[in-house]
Amino acid sequence: MASQSNSGSDLGFEAELFKAADKLRGNLEPSEYKHVALGLIFLKYISEAFEHHRAKLLQEEFADPEDPEEYLASNVFWVPQEARWENLQANAKRPQITFIDVSTGKERVGDIGNLIDNAMDSIERANASVLKDVLPKEYGRPQLDKTMLGELIDLFSKVGMHSADGKSKDLLGRAYEYFISQFAGAEGRRGGEFFTPRSVVQAIVEMLEPHNGRVYDPACGSGGMFVQSERFVENHQGRRSDIAIYGQERNHTTWKLCKMNLAVRGIDADIKWNNEGSFLNDAFPTLKFDYAMANPPFNISDWWQPQLEGDVRWKYGTPPAGNANFAWLQHIIHHLAPRGTAGVVLANGSMSSQHSGEGEIRKAMIEGDVVDCMVALPGQLFYSTQIPACLWFLARDKSANGHRDRRGEILFIDARSLGHMVDRTRREFSESDIATITSAYHLWRAKPEAGLGEYQDIPGFCRSATLEEIRKHGHVLTPGRYVGAEDTEDDGVPFTERFAALKAQLSQLVNQARDKQTQIDNILGLIDQA
Repeated sequence: MASQSNSGSDLGFEAELFKAADKLRGNLEPSEYKHVALGLIFLKYISEAFEHHRAKLLQEEFADPEDPEEYLASNVFWVPQEARWENLQANAKRPQITFIDVSTGKERVGDIGNLIDNAMDSIERANASVLKDVLPKEYGRPQLDKTMLGELIDLFSKVGMHSADGKSKDLLGRAYEYFISQFAGAEGRRGGEFFTPRSVVQAIVEMLEPHNGRVYDPACGSGGMFVQSERFVENHQGRRSDIAIYGQERNHTTWKLCKMNLAVRGIDADIKWNNEGSFLNDAFPTLKFDYAMANPPFNISDWWQPQLEGDVRWKYGTPPAGNANFAWLQHIIHHLAPRGTAGVVLANGSMSSQHSGEGEIRKAMIEGDVVDCMVALPGQLFYSTQIPACLWFLARDKSANGHRDRRGEILFIDARSLGHMVDRTRREFSESDIATITSAYHLWRAKPEAGLGEYQDIPGFCRSATLEEIRKHGHVLTPGRYVGAEDTEDDGVPFTERFAALKAQLSQLVNQARDKQTQIDNILGLIDQA
C-alpha cells in the first residue's frame, strides 16, 4: 500500500473503496449514508471472520461448527445462517425476497433492505452481550434506494477482509476508520464531533505510552483513542489484555459507532451511554484510571446544572456555568489513579482565559502541580472546528511513574509550525512530526539512567519552565510565552466572550478610578476647610 505516513493520509485501498462507495449514495446526505455504508462493512467483516473460523472448525475432529460457543471462545461473533454475507450477496439484486423474520419467527416477503435489517437483528440477538441495540436497522425504509444497496453489497463483496489463514489483515479496521474520517469531513462540524484525526490521537497516545492498566475517555466519540491505544500496545510487543478500556458517550448514534468500531477490531471495552453525559451521570463514579485521553467538545456553554454545585470533582475551583473546559480537566484529574496521567485536547482559550474564574482554577491546578506538559497545536487539524487547539498533559504525581521528579516544572512545546496540508482545508501531523513532539516530552521526563539522552530546550519549539517563571506570567500556559516564539495565535475565545470580559474589566477600572477621584475630592475638601 502506497503511503506517505501512517497517520491517516494513506491513499490506498481505503480511499479507492470510499470513492467507489460514495459514488453510489445518490441524493443521500453523508450523515444518513454513513450508517448505511459502515453497517454493511461491519456485517461483511464479522461474516467473513465467522466463515474463516467455521472452516477451521470443520477440520477439527471433535469441534461443532454450528455451536455458537465454539466461536465466542475464540472472540469471533456467531453469525446465524440468515445473516451471513453469502445470503445477502445471493439476494442483493432480487426485487422480492422471502425469508424468516427473526423477531416473529414467521415467513415474510420483502426486499434487500428488509433482509439486511433482519440480518442485523439476528446478529444482535445472537451476540446480545456486546451488540444489543448497537447495529443500524433502517435499511428497509422506503426512502433508501434498494438498487444502491445491492451495488454496495457487490462492491464490499470484492474486498477480502482477511488473509488466507483467516487472520485479520486489519483491512476493515482501516476502511472503517477511513470512512469515519471522510464522513466527518463531509459533514463538517456535526460529523467532527465524534472524530478526532488519527494523527492527533496518535500524538496523545505516543506521549502517554499506555503499556498496561486502565484507559479512560469520558467523551469517547467513535473510539479513536482506544484503537490507537491498542495499536500502541501491539506495536511495542505487548498484549491487548494488558490494558482495560472504559469510555462514556452521551450521543446514542455515536455510541453505536464506537461499539461497532471496537467490535470490528476485536477490542473488548466497557463503553457506557446515557443522555446526561459524564458530568451529570458519571458512568464510573468510583473507578480510577491509569491513563485518560479525551477530545471533549470545546467551550460548551449548556453543561451546568444546579446539582453540580459543590461537586467533589471541583477540587481546584467551581467551573463557570458558561464554559465546560475546566470541568472536563477536573473531571479527568478526579478519575486519575495515584500514578495516573492524562492527555486532553482543548481550545487555546483554556491556556490563558481569565473569564469567570477560569484563571483562578488554572492557577490552582498549576500550584497543585498536576500540569505536566502543554502543547500548542497548528490550525486546521480538525474537521469540526477552526478554533485553535492545544494539548494538556496532566499527572497526579510528577515524582512517580518511573520517570524523574518533575515537581515544580512544566514542559512547553510549540508545535504550531509542524504538520503538512493534506488538502485545501486540513492539516495533518506526519510520523516525523509526532516523533519530534513526543521525543521532547520523553527526554524531558526521563531519568538519566533510562538511556534516552539528555533533554535540551530548543528556542522556538520547547522549553522547561519553573513554577516561579510561570507565576511571573500570571499562570498563563501559552507555550509561545516560554519557548521564545512570538505568541500571535488567536486564543480561540469567542469574540462575545472576550468582549464581555474586557467590558467587565473596563467597568471595574472605571469604578476604581471614580472611587479614587472621590477620595481625592474629599482630601482636597478637607484641605480647603483647613
